[in-house]
Amino acid sequence: MLYARLILSRLAKAVIVLFLIVIFNFFLIQMAPGDPAAILAGEAGATDAEFLRQLTERFGLDQPLHVQLWRYVSGVAMLDFGFSYRQQVPVLDLILARLPATLLLTGTAFVLSLVMGIVAGSLAAARVKKPSGSIIMALALVFYATPLFWVALMSVVLFSVYLDLLPAYGMYTVGAGHTGLALAIDVGKHLVLPATTLALFFMAIYTRMTRASMLEASQQDFVKTARAKGLAPRIIQRRHILRNALLPIITLAGLQAGQMVGGAILTETVFAWPGIGRLMYEALMQRDYNLLLGIFFFSAALVIVFNIFTDLVYRLADPRIKEGS
Repeated sequence: MLYARLILSRLAKAVIVLFLIVIFNFFLIQMAPGDPAAILAGEAGATDAEFLRQLTERFGLDQPLHVQLWRYVSGVAMLDFGFSYRQQVPVLDLILARLPATLLLTGTAFVLSLVMGIVAGSLAAARVKKPSGSIIMALALVFYATPLFWVALMSVVLFSVYLDLLPAYGMYTVGAGHTGLALAIDVGKHLVLPATTLALFFMAIYTRMTRASMLEASQQDFVKTARAKGLAPRIIQRRHILRNALLPIITLAGLQAGQMVGGAILTETVFAWPGIGRLMYEALMQRDYNLLLGIFFFSAALVIVFNIFTDLVYRLADPRIKEGS
């Protein structure tokens, strides 16, 4: 019952936040340079004013700004995001077709970064005065400071071009006709490079955060008491230090889970991964504003969902947190 009230409260706030985001994104797009009708007319090779006027009326761009805003907000309330200017397909259909690929990529990268970051940070904290601990932190600093696009390109050069171990682009082998387990293995091979590339940056953050939190927790009185009782160092490290150090990491992970959707834009573009990140890039280049607005809405919704889920996990990890906090 407590968690049901919490979810309902968070959902009510989420609706308000999404409404404000919808309005903000609409005006933000309106300030962007370029006229979709003029771009489509130019690509069609028709520059006469009559054809441009027809396109403008067709897309509703000739209406006053408040009319366009009301039409858009009313449509979003009914999950109608309009049509893509370029592809002449409902925006919702385009996004739903690409969303599973993005969720697969970001979900895999999130799990990889969190697991590897916590493990590496725990090892670095346990070996704080040893060379191995310094090596772990040095590697984390390198991955944190290295641009994501450079890591992506170098991984393609090394593992796809030179070693020929992993595919360089796409989600699956086109024309292979795989089904069932063979298809899952093929998708898994294509997933390795983009997911690992996206995970390395966030793994470095979790490594540094885990080490700092564990070193801070190791100085608390309850840890000193556990050592005085003669508990084994591994038990103290796992049950007492790590468990309490995970709380700030959960908070950070919840915030950055939404950021991974934004980080996937570059990764999906480099690896030609057919997700909404690459779709957003294509829509931006084509001035497909309806599609951009729809992607912005779904990206914001995903961030809010991740934050609600983080609240629930945080309360499960630390029952001392009250319902109203």
